[in-house]
Amino acid sequence: MKPFVLRPIAETDLSALTELVGSIADGLTSLPNDPDYLESKIHASLRAFYPRIAQPGGEHYLFVLEDLEKGDIIGTSGIQARVGGFEPFYTYEIRWEKQSYAPLRIDKDIGVLHLKRSHKGPSEICSLFLHPDYRSYGLGKLLSLGRFLFMKRFPTRFDQTVIAEMRGYINPEGASPFWEAVGKPFFDKDFYTADIISGLGDKGFIEALMPKHPIYIPLLPAAAQSVIGHVHKDTEAALHMLRKQGFAETTEVDIFDAGPLISARVGQIKIVRETRSSATAVGVPKDAQGRMALISNGKLDFRLVQCSTWFDAEERLLLSERALQALQLNPGDTVDYAFL
Repeated sequence: MKPFVLRPIAETDLSALTELVGSIADGLTSLPNDPDYLESKIHASLRAFYPRIAQPGGEHYLFVLEDLEKGDIIGTSGIQARVGGFEPFYTYEIRWEKQSYAPLRIDKDIGVLHLKRSHKGPSEICSLFLHPDYRSYGLGKLLSLGRFLFMKRFPTRFDQTVIAEMRGYINPEGASPFWEAVGKPFFDKDFYTADIISGLGDKGFIEALMPKHPIYIPLLPAAAQSVIGHVHKDTEAALHMLRKQGFAETTEVDIFDAGPLISARVGQIKIVRETRSSATAVGVPKDAQGRMALISNGKLDFRLVQCSTWFDAEERLLLSERALQALQLNPGDTVDYAFL
């Protein structure tokens, strides 16, 4: 077993989280590099794990990936129980209008961007980041897919639909062609400044400054048109992974960079459908070839590891003492597991 565990963020993680966020070259919208804001996000996450929560609200669950050997925080991932609420959730919805004129034999569909406001939206997976030094360890799946084992175990805390806003295309100069054409003329701010303001929770400027009328896509510069629904190069692997899990593109895109919004029914996500439970026992066969799996303790005080697995003659999942310790469990306790 690799010495890594996914767990809820703790109050004592502020310094490590601040250092991790500071290493992100282009910033992370949902986790801006602001110590006061990060501290507030930690406390919001602590409240999200309150045992009596029985339906999705504004809870933001923040998980961290810990290197158990070094004690370092090397990654984050999160779940927003429901988007919208006190502040609307904004997207551009692409609608198609048919334009036709028989005498000139013109018949075409024109894409139009409509600003959409959601006040009681679905759940959202967010805040995914893995330190570059650890991206060769195969930990991306643990960070991304591990959240779904938590959602499977506590379904009443989340909406039945979950979305992911995928990061949009950024050109080699570090600019968003879509933002330059659609946002900047109204905001007078560069893309990253506007994105960070939004990430810090100030959504009022969106309602006040965004264009009030639909935008005909063919009227935009070719560079802006070409990136609508396309992802940042660093996001391609994440998009591919989520597609394999059952996520599909919607008709909505991000209002800042036009990155695609993808969606799935939680119960239809592949790893959710395939997650099973098993009693455990201590043991690691010397010569057997195990199957790699995500394994969680199934508790609100969530712990999840990624390791090879075997079953004994009594159909108990065999785990090393090290894995059980990371999960904070004892032999005989039950775990949730999903093969990768």
